Amino acid sequence: MTIYSERLSRLTHSLQNHGVECICITPGADLIYFTGYNALPLERLTCLAVRSNGDAFLIVPHLELMAAQVHQPEDHGIQLVSWQETENAYELLHKLIGQANVVAVSDLMWARHVFGIQKSFGLNVSLAESIISDLRAVKTQEEIQAISEAGQAIDEVHRNISQWLRPGRSEREVGRDIADAIIASGHRTVDFVIVGSGPNGASPHHDLSDRIIQRGEPIVVDIGGTMPSGYCSDSTRMYSIGDVEHEFMTYYSVLQSAQSRAVLEAKVGMSGAEVDALARDVLADGGLGQYFVHRTGHGLGLETHEEPYIVASNSKPLVPGNVFSIEPGFYVPGRFGARIEDIVYLTDEGAVSVNHSPRDFVVLD
Repeated sequence: MTIYSERLSRLTHSLQNHGVECICITPGADLIYFTGYNALPLERLTCLAVRSNGDAFLIVPHLELMAAQVHQPEDHGIQLVSWQETENAYELLHKLIGQANVVAVSDLMWARHVFGIQKSFGLNVSLAESIISDLRAVKTQEEIQAISEAGQAIDEVHRNISQWLRPGRSEREVGRDIADAIIASGHRTVDFVIVGSGPNGASPHHDLSDRIIQRGEPIVVDIGGTMPSGYCSDSTRMYSIGDVEHEFMTYYSVLQSAQSRAVLEAKVGMSGAEVDALARDVLADGGLGQYFVHRTGHGLGLETHEEPYIVASNSKPLVPGNVFSIEPGFYVPGRFGARIEDIVYLTDEGAVSVNHSPRDFVVLD
């Protein structure tokens, strides 16, 4: 049994457990997870349809047939079917699947495809949600190894930040150099580069700007990409050029304690909410609660953000094989911000970080 046929088998069982007769999956991380096929998202329908009895069809536009065949070994257990421009792909899908009263679709399916499937089946579809996310959230040893390699690669970039982070340069200039380094480290693509200097660091999702980096101000560097394996990296570290003000360093000491506590104390059986509280309570006790404006973490795998989410609203227990970020922060509007982020995976013994670059505040000359 291949990795993909095993995943399809688990998907079939998940469908049965949720009382869903058929699931339809279009291009994106879900399709990659179950087939290895990184299909182009097009207005033309590409769709993996799996019935709860195990029947599976991959429907592709005829012009994409050769690309799909490369990722379709015979032992996948999936029948590959192509459709011509003059055919109605949604009617073909319905014909192959047959009548189904409960149909789910992948969460990020384009609306045009959702409506096309609804019309062909004559019913309202539901979102896949936990049918798929529960499967993807538990990583195998092979997946954890791939994520660990991604962590090592992004660590290498952080270790070399001093080559590019210099006063007089803009965030955008530094960001371009970091992006080049992400590719040079072995990543296939650059997914994001955040360089938030001074007051820009107070915006958690600041991107890049033409602001000139100054001496003596904190700089948030949050970077990530996707490896050839398809698995992602994501890591945040803090820097400055020259010493920063004492107040910031006092805050940063609290942040280090919060992040360290969550990594050290996260355990199997805890909920996402409980892990979130490990970091949040330290920041609150240190007077920084009002400045921690986002969740403590998110799952990571074939996507940078996926289940499980480490947030106060998540009461679901964590299990071995869950992979997620631990990234508390504080953000003081108009002044500065800070975040420390590691990706960890859970074992029966606790959380293991895939990132090993220093978490201390790094002061460059």
